[in-house]
Amino acid sequence: MAKALLEMKNITKEFPGVKALSDVSLTVEEGEIHALCGENGAGKSTLMNVLSGIYGYGTYSGDIIYDGEVCKFQKIRDSEERGIVIIHQELALVPLLSIAENMFLGNERGSKAKINWAETYQKADELLAQVGLKESSHTLIKDIGVGKQQLVEIAKALGKKVRLLILDEPTASLNETESRHLLDLMLEFKKQGMTSIIISHKLNEISYVADKITVIRDGAVIKTLDKKIDSFSEETIIQAMVGREISDRFPKRQSNIGEVCLEVKNWNVDHPVFDGIKVCDNVNFNLRKGEVLGISGLMGAGRTELAMSIFGKSYGVNINGQIILNGKEVQFPNVKSAINAGIAYVTEDRKGNGLILTESITKNTTAAKPEKISKNWVIDFAKEKQVAEDMAKEMHTKCATVIENVGNLSGGNMQKVLLGKWLFADPDILILDEPTRGIDVGAKYEIYLIINRMVAEGKSVILISSEMPEVLGMSDRIYVMNEGRMIAEMDAKDADQEKIMTCIINSGK
Repeated sequence: MAKALLEMKNITKEFPGVKALSDVSLTVEEGEIHALCGENGAGKSTLMNVLSGIYGYGTYSGDIIYDGEVCKFQKIRDSEERGIVIIHQELALVPLLSIAENMFLGNERGSKAKINWAETYQKADELLAQVGLKESSHTLIKDIGVGKQQLVEIAKALGKKVRLLILDEPTASLNETESRHLLDLMLEFKKQGMTSIIISHKLNEISYVADKITVIRDGAVIKTLDKKIDSFSEETIIQAMVGREISDRFPKRQSNIGEVCLEVKNWNVDHPVFDGIKVCDNVNFNLRKGEVLGISGLMGAGRTELAMSIFGKSYGVNINGQIILNGKEVQFPNVKSAINAGIAYVTEDRKGNGLILTESITKNTTAAKPEKISKNWVIDFAKEKQVAEDMAKEMHTKCATVIENVGNLSGGNMQKVLLGKWLFADPDILILDEPTRGIDVGAKYEIYLIINRMVAEGKSVILISSEMPEVLGMSDRIYVMNEGRMIAEMDAKDADQEKIMTCIINSGK
């Protein structure tokens, strides 16, 4: 029988008005990959924050037994000294520092008086080779993609002599190729004796990599599945996560598609930093009333840049082309003009661009159109709070109160607040950029229902997603984008993943 490297016994953690963890116990054996599953707000990240010392000893009840010893971590450095390293979904890298500087930030090579840069870069290159990243350690973080940044974080963990690696939604921002490389890397580390805990909502990836799966719901352990004896089918995991069966991941709707409401013609956008790089190259597309229009493509295809440049020129330079809204050519020189015209954009970067994390759920909910709860420029605070409460109820947002800071919520509940913010603006056209990234299957289903409700009311949705099953399952029509160009258009009922990927591959020749 394998040795238990980690035992968390009867962990209870409370926040004001919320019991985040209730008597949770978890055992992780040495050399295994153990997955944590559950809906957003179930307590997965909170449990890992307790383990890593982010929530220090004394702020929770229960015991952490690691490598046979009771541990009382007061801060994250305490757990790292024991070889426990956590990599969060939001990567903690400094864009303007080099890869090597990031890898040894707070863990510098050399003496207290002087950093040994030769050793720093040499050791960084060795660690990068271990994770299969062929980049110079002198490269700035801002000059590499998210997938490579994730590998830098793992290399950084290796530099801390990691024994237990915790990965929180490690593939949420990665494409399929990058995701598979990372998962295969975890399996390789397992062969070398490393133990890992992975939090993920991508059930197919969990089934591929995990030895055991512990499902947490409402702050309590529901069950632990063992690959040797239990089924790892998505149906089994989902039922444990949400407490019910979801027979159809994508709810059906009766399409009632009308006339063209938006046309974008000969749209060109240049990169805001690098001269001569086109992020949108003569793009043409149209959108109809009551339609869900999917835009598929690999990361870096230009989908986000297209959406943001249309939405009040919020990305790019040298923007030119035509936007025709309901038959009339329009100009959106800024975001406010796009909002006033009935267009909303739900960003993929909810923490950086979508929400004000230090403000309340209430303030965030009404931020896009404060005039709806104001009179003569004076906010009606009672009305504002009521609007936020109604929206939280409609979106099934888990929160103690709407005056709580939105930064205290789980990722999925933040996403619900962000979506609620734009629904409150009552747009005719809603652009959704990766709306279900990093959220659980139950919350995804609720967002899909909202999309269906919008188009049933005659509104229109543009859905940008890196998850092809989502694009195929929710769209009426699909455009495929690659290297800044629209390369294909197809009816969703005639499309499949193979056709989309074939278009992308052929377009790159």
